[in-house]
Amino acid sequence: MKDHHLASLRIYHQQIYHQQFKKPEEVVKYMVAMQAQDYAGAKWAVGLRMQNPKEGEIEQAITDGNILRTHLLRPTWHFVSPHDIRWILALTAPRINAINASYNKKFELNDAVFSKSNDLLANALQGNKQLTRPELVDLFNGAGIVTDDLRFTLLLMRAELDQVICSGARAGKQFTYALLDDRAPAAVTLKHEEALTRLASGYFASRGPATVHDFAIWAGLTVTEAGVALENIKPELISETIYNKVYWMPAYIPPTTAQKNRAYLLPAFDEFAIAYKDRDAAVNPLYLKQARHVIFDPAVIVDDQVAGTWKRTIKKNSVEVNLNLFGQLNKTQSKAVEAAVEAYRKFLS
Repeated sequence: MKDHHLASLRIYHQQIYHQQFKKPEEVVKYMVAMQAQDYAGAKWAVGLRMQNPKEGEIEQAITDGNILRTHLLRPTWHFVSPHDIRWILALTAPRINAINASYNKKFELNDAVFSKSNDLLANALQGNKQLTRPELVDLFNGAGIVTDDLRFTLLLMRAELDQVICSGARAGKQFTYALLDDRAPAAVTLKHEEALTRLASGYFASRGPATVHDFAIWAGLTVTEAGVALENIKPELISETIYNKVYWMPAYIPPTTAQKNRAYLLPAFDEFAIAYKDRDAAVNPLYLKQARHVIFDPAVIVDDQVAGTWKRTIKKNSVEVNLNLFGQLNKTQSKAVEAAVEAYRKFLS
């Protein structure tokens, strides 16, 4: 298997090609978690993985609580299903809290402060209330809790990790928070290894071919934990060794020849790049130097590999998409890129 074939299989399993889902919440459930600190880009990441996507439909799924946005892995904002958020947080929160410990100490945040802030949030949001960040700043300040610098962010993140709050519907352009109990159903508690195994199963099904190190970094786990999970799901997978690395993937290998002369516009921080430690397979070998930082930029994908970047400009009655291609495309590839641009415009319309 060559790098190009590796990228093709990832494109397929990630639903970027041959999308099977019609609802945004189905995409998020399948992907388990999708990085979402760039909110507009994350909505497009969901949209390009479903049939006939519309931005408004994804926004409505978030408003209705069918998709939640919270600090879930590493720690970074992610979209996640309300049916999965509790068991994933139970698995990942201890490590994220450990990562945050030095910041908490710096800003004099301890268990007593977190207990007080969590109680304030629980009381203020009860009855299906949803409050914006400025409203929560006022809430904390009124109770004598300082919200300067990173303190406010750390207070809210701890409440997310403690399963007190999660995302609410947007109020205009402002994000809100709601009680997790109001947005996510009660769930059966999984044992640690059960949760590891479930997370690994979802990861390799939606992102294979991938290595155990890819999974560990994506999930914010130790390699030992990732290895335990992989051992439990090996009967579901097949493997191939490439450049002395063992890649694991679903047992079904789809035909990839139909993907020739296709193009996609991917947002920044898309799972096609962010889900792997080594991202060279995603980049056309001719453009490795130009694409070094492509994980942070919206990417133009041509024939399953990065061939440029793009940027959008929203105008009053239109969307302007500016392309920065790393090299010349043939006529068929150019038409495919034009179709990808139109697909994005249609998504926003």
